[in-house]
Amino acid sequence: MSAGSARDGRIDHGDPPTAAARPRFAVVDYGAGNLVSIEQALIRVGADVAIARDPAGLDGAHALVVPGVGAAAPAMERLRAAGLVEPIRGWIAAGRPYLGICLGLQLLFDGSDEDGAATLGVIPGRTTRLVDAPTLPHIGWNQVERVRDHELFAGIAPDADFYFVHSYAGAPEAERDDVVLARTTHGGSFVSAVARANLLGVQFHPERSGDDGLRLLTNVVALVRAGAAAGSATPSVALA
Repeated sequence: MSAGSARDGRIDHGDPPTAAARPRFAVVDYGAGNLVSIEQALIRVGADVAIARDPAGLDGAHALVVPGVGAAAPAMERLRAAGLVEPIRGWIAAGRPYLGICLGLQLLFDGSDEDGAATLGVIPGRTTRLVDAPTLPHIGWNQVERVRDHELFAGIAPDADFYFVHSYAGAPEAERDDVVLARTTHGGSFVSAVARANLLGVQFHPERSGDDGLRLLTNVVALVRAGAAAGSATPSVALA
């Protein structure tokens, strides 16, 4: 079946691309992200970048990045208008590498309390307002406290700070909290990173987080490159 065609309700983007010295990252443009910053950061750490504004923009990519700031409802409306909702769900269901940044992480949950939007439904749970936050939005540097080891944070100090801009964060259902990779405290504690197989998400902005942010993106590129070299969508270094 040709790339982009439908099969059993999923979008088929063809076989995963073969190994590449510079893996190709499709960065989704739906009007809710600082595309220039994330594009330049990924290029700097060894990726080629294509901006995806429709399903065809995903063709030939090794990894998918959904960045973003703002609210869930307009984000989902723009993704739906671009024909990208089902292709993104299909990409994740196929086990292909995905990185969600800020709103791109929040959209993975079932819905958002910010505006009542139904979101992608990939991770059971909801996006909720930060609890007991001394200030909202939460803007600035804060510590990302890991709850388990993961290659995403290889070479990064355990007490490293990253840059945040948000008032809401995803909260997995209690029985699915094994997806949680790291937490951060701003008043209460919230989920600041998730990992499940090839699915990665961070609430902070690595592209605005200095050397540690670039190292994190370097790790993502290395994991995607390893998967491509292995000839599958699953990196040789497990992400889970």
